[in-house]
Amino acid sequence: MGPVVKDHGRGDHDRPALSGASDLAGAAVLGGCAVWALVSAMGRLARPEGVLLAVLAVAAGYACGRIAGSLLPVAAATGAALAGLGLACTTTLNGLAGHEGLGAAQWTLATGSACCAAWAARQSVLRLALWALAVAITLTAAVGGSDADWLASGGVLVCALVAARLRQRLLGLVTLALIAAVAVGGCWAVAQDAVPGGLPPALRAQLTEHRIRLWQDAAHIAEASPVRGAGPDRFGELSRTAAQSAGPEATPHSAPLQLAADQGLPGVVLLGAAFGWMLYALWRSPRATPIVLTAAAALTALAIESSLGNALSFPQITAGAGLLAGLATARRLEAGTEP
Repeated sequence: MGPVVKDHGRGDHDRPALSGASDLAGAAVLGGCAVWALVSAMGRLARPEGVLLAVLAVAAGYACGRIAGSLLPVAAATGAALAGLGLACTTTLNGLAGHEGLGAAQWTLATGSACCAAWAARQSVLRLALWALAVAITLTAAVGGSDADWLASGGVLVCALVAARLRQRLLGLVTLALIAAVAVGGCWAVAQDAVPGGLPPALRAQLTEHRIRLWQDAAHIAEASPVRGAGPDRFGELSRTAAQSAGPEATPHSAPLQLAADQGLPGVVLLGAAFGWMLYALWRSPRATPIVLTAAAALTALAIESSLGNALSFPQITAGAGLLAGLATARRLEAGTEP
């Protein structure tokens, strides 16, 4: 599988010296998300508990990833991959309806963790076994999952293999950030019916008319209250499309549009800041560039999935995203060093 990549190996020359700046930035961003959720809920029959739980899950996952990644980087990432695989298989077998994006997000995090474990392994035999695990996860998604599931898993696997050839991590991270921004902008354009030339029929059929109408309702709610939004977790009460749905429809199946409707423009900015903080922390990470870019690719895929579905509505996904970011930014404790 090629030469062994050590934790301070190739591609790290464009990374600044590690400091506590990324941790302070993360604390500020996550704290801002929690505070703004409470502010947008003040004086309304709103429910900010979901946002607070998501913030707590990200923080807890990130802290666990930093600790486990320092002590047992390969074992921790492998355990995360196996746990993600188990959750993904359970979701696929149960056929959870109305949870668009949940399965793809689980396959994405499982594949990303397995690939990070493979890059972190120092023995060739162990690395080969972990790459086989990553391939097995993708094949399982292809056999038992939907098209979105295996495309997400396969995309992360391909990006992980390509990451070995990239020496400039900053360029890779900026490219991934632009891809996520394009996905969010495309969702907003669809919601505003502002796609140049109209939305292609094949893509419209893939998104479904129901989801497009939910996006349009979210955009209208956001335009009516651009600063504070309508209040956390109130979309289901205010959306006409959700009210006409056969089952309970509490989200517009798009995290940026949901935050725009619930918390206004500041909520969307804070969501983007949270993603930007993770990429910034990865840029400053002491881990090898292939590990950093693999984790960034998985998180970018998760950002795209959350723009098209309701993946971030589940705490196991937000905790998993924080865990993966923590594993990829942890400083390994070498023998004889003080914690």
